[in-house]
Amino acid sequence: MNWDALDFAVFGAMLLGAGIVYAFARRKTRNSAYRAAVGVALGSAFLLVWINGAVGILGDEDDVANMMFFGVLGIGAVGAAVCRFEARGMMLALAATACAQLAVAVVALAAGLGSTSPSWPQHVLVLTALFVVMWLGSAWLFRSAAREQSFTK
Repeated sequence: MNWDALDFAVFGAMLLGAGIVYAFARRKTRNSAYRAAVGVALGSAFLLVWINGAVGILGDEDDVANMMFFGVLGIGAVGAAVCRFEARGMMLALAATACAQLAVAVVALAAGLGSTSPSWPQHVLVLTALFVVMWLGSAWLFRSAAREQSFTK
């Protein structure tokens, strides 16, 4: 893969955006579980965009089927906004994000999307498992943060 100036600019913007969001979350709370949950969620989102943009998950990076993964991120973002970033709501939003990630894989495998790739369907299954575990890990950390907040009130 040969990176050009645009690739570096996009990668830099992604890092900057993730850093700004994490800094905001860090200021919002001293709850270490909440901070860790935000870090895992941001890391998951970052990796999903990076992998998808660099090499693609379904077929190559230019395969339009990969756009479904932006729906996964959209579900997480809308859920976060609706719950106003409160820990209990974030737990549900990240669980919904994990379900969406799994649903994309089911649709892709059932429809044969990305089947031209030599490592299909193994890489779809492995990456789906990785991201589902990461989304659910973040949800679990938000659950811990919600419990911690309820004990301190």
